Amino acid sequence: MANDHRIYRPRLLEQFIGQNPVRKNLKVFIESAKEREKSLDHVLLAGPPGLGKTTLANIIANELGVNIKVTSGPLITKAGDLAAIISNLEERDVLFIDEIHRLNSSVEEVLYAAMEDFVLDILIGEGPAAKSVRIELAPFTLIGATTRLGLISNPLRERFGIPVTLDFYNDADLSEVVKNASSELGIIIDDESANEIASRSRGTPRIANRLLRRVHDYSVYNKVDMININLAKDSLKELEVDNIGLNSLDYRYLDCLIENHNGGPAGIESIAASMGEARDVLEDVIEPYLIQKGFINRTPRGRVISQKSIVEIKDRLKKDNK
Repeated sequence: MANDHRIYRPRLLEQFIGQNPVRKNLKVFIESAKEREKSLDHVLLAGPPGLGKTTLANIIANELGVNIKVTSGPLITKAGDLAAIISNLEERDVLFIDEIHRLNSSVEEVLYAAMEDFVLDILIGEGPAAKSVRIELAPFTLIGATTRLGLISNPLRERFGIPVTLDFYNDADLSEVVKNASSELGIIIDDESANEIASRSRGTPRIANRLLRRVHDYSVYNKVDMININLAKDSLKELEVDNIGLNSLDYRYLDCLIENHNGGPAGIESIAASMGEARDVLEDVIEPYLIQKGFINRTPRGRVISQKSIVEIKDRLKKDNK
């Protein structure tokens, strides 16, 4: 029986849906590195959460035929942590650092030489007795992933030879994501329902997969063997996901900006305090899609509501009051 909690992750570039320019370029760079028998240049993957940065990192390592070591910026607190990880890499291996924008600044400085010259200069001891030790490294590929490209320092960003920005998915590609995931998980779904889930997934494969699993829960509860369009729509309504993917948290944000801040401009800290939510949740989870859809604008003075948002909220209120 299929494991409903498993997440479908492609292992090859040809299996990865969407992001076509990214996939084509990566294929060229990977094949070139393999032909030259050299390590792939360092890769920086940037974009909102859930678009496939971790999946791509694993695909790159798999396509190169090398091992991958996975860690995250907050876990590397000192240079010694970095040394312990990198010194164990074999030639051409991949080191994947998620949330690389959260690296400690002292660790980041040590990383520069590792990326450029494949050496680590570590200071051992303190005071007059301290001494610098140089560790030679096997050539490796660093893949960094970030949802906050603007928080990465210029010196670090410039050391990535292959910068990649992932965009939100279109509905057609997301529908393919839903169908592939349903096949992998043993869920029967028709094309119309897959399209419906895709259209409400905020351009994000991770959300599409999550909604698919929740709609499947409703089909199991209602003893329906196949997810059809009526079940999909009813389930998504119960999940408070509207026809363009906005959920209750999005509408709380928009309502807050309109009611508490007169439509803006309002600073992000002020909005977060009004909502009782963490700033990172607003910046990483809510705002990217609202900006992409034209519901809010970021200005030098703060966030500003758009006329499109006001119309959308009024329409929702009318539907809720029916």
